[in-house]
Amino acid sequence: MKKSFLIILLISLSAFSQKKPAANSNLETITLGGGCYWCIEAIFENLVGVKTVISGFSGGTVKNPSYEAVCTGKTGHAEVVQITYDKTKTNLDEILKVFFTVHDPTTLNRQGADVGTQYRSVIFYSNDSQRKAAQEIINELNKNKVYNSPIVTKVEPFKNFYEAEDYHQDYYEYNKNKPYCRLVIQPKLEKFEKVFKDRLKKK
Repeated sequence: MKKSFLIILLISLSAFSQKKPAANSNLETITLGGGCYWCIEAIFENLVGVKTVISGFSGGTVKNPSYEAVCTGKTGHAEVVQITYDKTKTNLDEILKVFFTVHDPTTLNRQGADVGTQYRSVIFYSNDSQRKAAQEIINELNKNKVYNSPIVTKVEPFKNFYEAEDYHQDYYEYNKNKPYCRLVIQPKLEKFEKVFKDRLKKK
């Protein structure tokens, strides 16, 4: 009895482990830095097809850095969001179009009043197709002179991601009336909603 039950259990677990990747085969993740992660997070949480947006840090040399440590600019990290999206409902092209619409990719190590290497514009790719897509859209934007200055966005291989403290997650959602949210995040969110009005999640 015990042996039969164990065999059945092992077969069930094996089947589950084989089916699990298939169930998630439509999901892909990319990590983007475009200034303060509160801004980028608030925007991508409203795009159709995006499953999760997590604020955190990438591109540095210190393990498990705190927000305070990253703010010193000495850890090498950028404030980023890790976006997981359903490829049947959106795609990397749209993700990158939103990214380049809602932040200024021509200012080195700053977005508005937020200054420092932690606010740099950067795309951390997880595979070669992401790298090619990122480089292609940058080349196209530069070629068509969409911006008055050349794009300084870095395209780098993804190495690590450290989730920011809990109070940074869904920051705009819980702090809409704070000055930073009203003066910095809200205008970017309004621009996104205007340009991508047909791609907004229903509330």
